[in-house]
This record gives sequence, structure tokens and C-alpha cells, in this order.
Amino acid sequence: MPLIFGLSPTGAMLRNRCRIAPSAAANRRYKRLMTRFAFTIAATDGAARTGAIAMQRGLIRTPAFMPVGTAATVKGLRPAEVRAAGADIILGNTYHLMLRPTAERIARLGGLHAFMGWDRPILTDSGGYQVMSLSALTKRSEEGVAFASHLDGSRHMMSPERSMEIQRLLGSDIVMAFDELVALPAPRDVVEAAMARSMRWAARSRVGFDSDAGHAGRAALFGIQQGGLDERLRAESASALRAIGFDGYAIGGLAVGEGQEAMFGVLDHACDQLPATAPRYLMGVGKPDDIVGAVLRGVDMFDCVLPTRSGRNGQAFTHDGPLNIRNARHAEDLAPLDNDCPCPVCHGTPDTGAATSRAYLHHLVKSNEMLGAMLMTEHNIGFYQHLMAGLRAAIAAGRVQDFAAKFLARYKQLG
Repeated sequence: MPLIFGLSPTGAMLRNRCRIAPSAAANRRYKRLMTRFAFTIAATDGAARTGAIAMQRGLIRTPAFMPVGTAATVKGLRPAEVRAAGADIILGNTYHLMLRPTAERIARLGGLHAFMGWDRPILTDSGGYQVMSLSALTKRSEEGVAFASHLDGSRHMMSPERSMEIQRLLGSDIVMAFDELVALPAPRDVVEAAMARSMRWAARSRVGFDSDAGHAGRAALFGIQQGGLDERLRAESASALRAIGFDGYAIGGLAVGEGQEAMFGVLDHACDQLPATAPRYLMGVGKPDDIVGAVLRGVDMFDCVLPTRSGRNGQAFTHDGPLNIRNARHAEDLAPLDNDCPCPVCHGTPDTGAATSRAYLHHLVKSNEMLGAMLMTEHNIGFYQHLMAGLRAAIAAGRVQDFAAKFLARYKQLG
């Protein structure tokens, strides 16, 4: 029987009904029964697990990859195409949306879902990473981060309270606590100080989130573990977050230059430090082989700009590794990007009935035609969602180690 955690008052009704299915009927059933948030583990295989998060706007099948919609758009795709690829949830960016068109304007226009035409769950990041990586003239203090906009130099303050306010105005379904990020490598005392401040900010984020009963009654709040590569600091961070209490827990401060081996080393202990009954979200990761390795270690959720950014730059992810469509060897190749990818670019649609050839994609990208970037992005998003579906099925069947070994052996041929 599936294990259900974080049930709302009516969530117990699901205990004997839970099925991991993407059907419209299942989504309607969950929307009717759930008042807020429930995480279900349907099966485990070693540390890997598969299940679902149920929210008012629908089911999020886990392990899940969230396409990044930084500025209220998954670049190059319409919402219907993102959904058709298999995505149950997308990510929006607090920093970018607060600057343009502003969270207040989006709220006046009905919220982020209505604004961009996406009716399923949206996770918004806290804005902390962008504040500290994109902004000029930042000044950190206990209050928050004062910064200059990268767009026009205007001055702003991002604090835990302001981050919660922006995410509420956007109408986020999953809200991220505000934290302080440190690029690695960094001295231990710097990492420790940032972790401790992040935990104080997490407590303030909790208070700020809870201060609006309407939003808190239909959304979820995730805390973010920090601590760099240090196991003891990670444990201290996890303990502080558990004491505050969150619906889900993100593993932050990775994919910032430490390399895959070091990242996996952290995940070997970080997942066990976080509650087994809540979703675990590895922020900003990553490449397909990163995702497979993280799922094997117990991670449930991912996001990354790579599928869209790489698509715009002529790189496709395939079962045989990354492929540069600009390479001259593709100029007269009539094969699709990936024979084993079920996306419309590789296998056509009922309307077109034909796949898109590497030769045509090569021409489009070399000619800087916008259709090239759109098709490459559609394929990459589809490839990532196909990978997640494969991982979910393999975990449910008890064969995730075999799935991972075969995928990684083939994927690294061209990588």
C-alpha cells in the first residue's frame, strides 16, 4: 500500500485510493479530495523512490523534472507543448518576475498561472541565487540583500519577508524559503556563516509564509538545506529545518562548481539527513547523468535550465549522449535526433506524420532560424520527461539499478 504523508484534513480519504496515474480523471479526483498538499511514496528500490505530490492544481509524479520558466515562459515552448512533453510542474523565478513585469502587476492580472496560461502547479524559487549571482552592488546583512537590478540599476531589498510576499503575489503553489548561497569552493567559516544565516532566514520565511492564511492554506513551503560539502554542517542545517517544519526540503548549495563526484558525495548523506516522509528537491540539477545518480540516492525533484539553454545553442540530449547539431556531419543526415525518443520532433505527430531530420535541424540552427531553437528545445524537454518516466517505471518494477547502468553506459558514448 502506498505511504501518504503531509495529508490535509480530507487527505485520509485517499489512503486506499492512491494510484500513480497521469490521467485526467485521477487529477480531478485529487483536486476534489485534497485541500492542500500530500506526498505519496508508491514504491522504493534501494534509496530511490517513486510516488506523487497531490495539490489542488494536480498531481506531480515523482521523481519529477521541472522545466524552468524563468520569466513566465519555458523559453521556446507554449504551455501546451510543455504539458504534452509530460511535465506536471514548472518553475518560475522570483527575482526576474519581481523586476519585470513586477509581482504586483502579475497579481493584478490574476496571478502567474493565468498570466502565462499554465493551470498546473508552479514552484517559485526564492530569488536568492539570482540576487547574489546576477545583481551588481549587493550588500548582505541580517535583514536581507540590498542589490541593484541587472536591468536598470534600480535599488531593491530582498528579505525573507519580501520573498514570501512576491511568491504570494505570483500565486505560487510551492514556495521556496529565502536562503544565502555560497559558490564553491569556499572557506569553511564562510560556508558555516551562510548556513547559519540561511536557517535564521528559513524561520523568518516560515513566519512570513504563514502570515497570509489564504495563500498558506493552498500552497506549500519548502526549506533549503545548506552547508556546502561539509557533512556536519549539512546535518546542523537539516536539524534546524526539521525543527521549523516544512512541507518539503531542498538540497541547496550544489551544482555551483564542485563537480559531480563531490555532489554525489554530499547526496550520500544529505538525503538521509532530511525527513523520509517529505519530498527532497535537488536545486539546479542538472545533466541527465546527474539526475540518474541523484535519483539512486533518494532525490525526488529537479530543475535546470540546461534543456532549454542547450536547445537554443544547438545541443540536443540523446540516449547516446549530448549531440551538437551544428556539426557538419549532420548536414545531410536524414535520421532523427534520437530514434528512441518519443517526442514529436523525433517521431512526428498525427498532424505531420513525420520526424524532423538532423539535416533540417542543422540547417535551421546554422541559419539562426528561431524554429531551430524551438524544435531543439521541444526535443530536450521531451527527452528529460521521457527519462523521468523511465526512472519512475524502473523504481516501481524494482529494477532501477539495471535501468541506470544501461542508461549511463550508453549515454556516455558521445558525452
